[in-house]
Amino acid sequence: MDRLAERRGLTTAQAAAGLAEHGPNEPPEAPPRGWFRRVLEQLRDPMIMLLLGALVVTVALGDYTDATIIGIVVVLNTSIGVFQEVRAERAIAALGRMAAPQAHVYRDGRLVVVPAGEVVPGDLLRLEAGDIVPADADVVEAFSMQVDESAMTGESVPVARDAGSEVLAGTVVTRGRAVAEVTRTGANSGLGRIAALIATAGIRPTPLQRRLSRLSHLLVGIVLALAALVFGLGLLRGEGVAEMLILAVSLSVAAIPESLPAVVSVALALGAYRMAKRSAVVRWLPAVETLGSVTVIASDKTGTLTEGRMVVQHLWTPTGRAEVTGRGYGTSGAIESAGGTAAPEDLLRDLVLCNDAHLAGPVEGEWMIVGDPMEAALLVAAAKGRVGTAAVRASWERAEEVPFDSERQRMTTLDRWVGAPRGGEGRGPLGGKRGGPWLVVCKGAPEVVLDLVAGGGTGVPGSAVDAVTVDAVKAVTLDAVAADAVAADAVSADAVAVDAVAVDAVKSARGAAHELAEQGFRVIAVAQASYDQRPASDVLERGLSLVGLAAISDPAREGAAKVVAECQAAGVRLVLITGDHPETARAIAAGLGITAAAPEVAVGDMVARGEHRDRVEEIGVYARTKPEQKVDIVQAWQDRGHVVAMTGDGVNDAPALRRADIGVAMGERGTEVARQAADLVLADDDLRTVVVAVAEGRRIFSNIRTFLRYGLSGGFAEVAVILVGPFLGLPLPLNAAQILWVNMLTHGLPGVAFGGEPLDPSVMKRPSMSPEKSVLGEGLARRIVRTGILIGLVSLGAGLLAQSRGEHVQTWVFLTIGLAQLGVAMALRAPRNGAGWKARGLEFAVLGAGLLQVAGVLVPGLRDLLGTEPVTWSTFLLLLGLSLVPGLLILVERVVVGRQR
Repeated sequence: MDRLAERRGLTTAQAAAGLAEHGPNEPPEAPPRGWFRRVLEQLRDPMIMLLLGALVVTVALGDYTDATIIGIVVVLNTSIGVFQEVRAERAIAALGRMAAPQAHVYRDGRLVVVPAGEVVPGDLLRLEAGDIVPADADVVEAFSMQVDESAMTGESVPVARDAGSEVLAGTVVTRGRAVAEVTRTGANSGLGRIAALIATAGIRPTPLQRRLSRLSHLLVGIVLALAALVFGLGLLRGEGVAEMLILAVSLSVAAIPESLPAVVSVALALGAYRMAKRSAVVRWLPAVETLGSVTVIASDKTGTLTEGRMVVQHLWTPTGRAEVTGRGYGTSGAIESAGGTAAPEDLLRDLVLCNDAHLAGPVEGEWMIVGDPMEAALLVAAAKGRVGTAAVRASWERAEEVPFDSERQRMTTLDRWVGAPRGGEGRGPLGGKRGGPWLVVCKGAPEVVLDLVAGGGTGVPGSAVDAVTVDAVKAVTLDAVAADAVAADAVSADAVAVDAVAVDAVKSARGAAHELAEQGFRVIAVAQASYDQRPASDVLERGLSLVGLAAISDPAREGAAKVVAECQAAGVRLVLITGDHPETARAIAAGLGITAAAPEVAVGDMVARGEHRDRVEEIGVYARTKPEQKVDIVQAWQDRGHVVAMTGDGVNDAPALRRADIGVAMGERGTEVARQAADLVLADDDLRTVVVAVAEGRRIFSNIRTFLRYGLSGGFAEVAVILVGPFLGLPLPLNAAQILWVNMLTHGLPGVAFGGEPLDPSVMKRPSMSPEKSVLGEGLARRIVRTGILIGLVSLGAGLLAQSRGEHVQTWVFLTIGLAQLGVAMALRAPRNGAGWKARGLEFAVLGAGLLQVAGVLVPGLRDLLGTEPVTWSTFLLLLGLSLVPGLLILVERVVVGRQR
């Protein structure tokens, strides 16, 4: 019996008690910042410091009206900043919980998956290649296990870990598997002690935040220069020093969208949270930015483009074929042999033995699987042939294994017959003993396994026709039978006999494997050898006999072809990278439309020779590739200026995931190493989720650019009105209080609302903007200036009209410039397409700001505060009409440009 299955581990009650005693298995974290510290950090912002300086000046000069306005602006901006920061941190914390590592432990005698934070001392861990060790533990049993301890010890190569040795939290299992008993968790573990030293490390701003910060500093310099110009010109006109100083400072603050950093932080954090609700868990905030710029998605096949619910449909043996009925992991179905031949019992038994998956249940007619989906499909097929997993593994005890890896493309096990289970017959349906009590089973890629089979005819070491094998088997057998030469020659002759029948069988198997691969099946070849005595480890894969083939189907996900089409429409190339046979990969890719734009299929050997680099644009499919070759594929695309998202699930995929601009790991079937190396984890393993994430990234970046157009154009208009108005014979068009009021209303709630705007469908119908370009690139700077000129023109027009009628100029300009900016906000909003009221945040924000803007003229107390005068309803309607002009012109421009596209 598989000894790992005998482990019972802790009971649920013992685990709960351990968790209560030792606490969560989590590294120490920095203490949360208090409200007082958050407020102080907001007040250190350069824009707020400018406002505080203006507040001191106004109070010192006795201008309590302007001081009140400035104080309101400071309180409002600080409150919004703190509130947004808390929202962002909560969203990121929620993401951290979603992306938390998991562990396989034995509880109540069953293998279960629990969050790594719930692991307690005494737990029995099951560790496999690709797992990150969740806690310090002592190894109880090990099968060829190697661990990468470079993160802890600096050791550059993986080290072997056998029973009795220790594994440390945070190290990576690179090969084999083991059972280990947890000894230390949390802050007491080796990783926890290191984490305690770095718990106070701060979070660095994202690249976009740094770019916008540099832009803000540039704008501050420009606006301060303009404010100094306004101050100087005012003095030349005979204005008071104090009044012009306050005006200059207020204008400089109003011209810069000081809420931009907070808007960006919240847009990124809440965007990542929205992705998580759509099964795309972002592990690193800058990934949200990069996702919007992706131009190439290099995707694997299984479970991503396909359902991942594999099912064996065909069995082939040298004596006949069989069809396997049923769907997915359902219990219904049977094996129907062609021509009345017997069910391939040896093949089914071997598929159970050379297998690390487990079946549980069934529940409502479905087997519950633990382990690799492909291996689970093999167990389900055996169950349909009445070869039960539990019965076979009770009859055979695994003594040794050589785990599957991408280099070998095969797995080999050695099992010893321990007798039929109680009530069993020892053979037949239970897959019993045939031949010697020691059985070697090898399964893997047909081109690899068939080369190892007697009659494979390749001359590869391990082929039955080489003399080394004969000598090795003879040597083992001589030891086993006390140098009985006759017995040794007889056993070795049985093990390596090559006759015409074997050669024909291998030839037929190659043909059948190719035929099945062309139909889109993943084909697994199985070979075996039996011995009377335990063979040495270095001859396990010699002298093998062909058992048969299993053809596994993994149908394309519903809507996968639509996902490919959506990628192509968005200017994103989809490339299929798989370890499958080239014909299998070609059949799947053709059905999905991947090869329509890039028809060539490259194999791993071509990548190894670098032949793909010059033809990367023409290659749509990479087959029989090794995980390490993905790095070369990613590099080839990046060398051509593309932004690449790469999917992966195995421990060897980690380098490619890190090399890609966006590493995407599978949440359901991916290894812990892959998940921790990735920027994005797909909780549902569906490629459609990547497209959703790309759209979300584009939405966020588009909204930030829209906010920049809105905010900067308003500030530009205010500066222009103050500078140009006096040259047109106008008195000072706006006072300091009015400027700050307009800034507070337009940059407050409407500005934040832009971060939550829905996706504009047109964004996913054109290529993305290069991340190398300025955030103001692709004509945005010109549009900002053009919009600012429009707002400035109607505002100055209102002032001139007021002057000609003998009305109060500042009131007319104040109303027009505020409402015009809000009108531009409405013109720049994303299409709603029947969205509900929850998606109407911008409209509600604009409505609220508009009412407050009008209140500044209608409400007596606010009139006194702002220095405005009441207007008639006819005047109000006139100014409202003027203020709508910029927004209407922008709306017409968007419609015309949209039609041209």
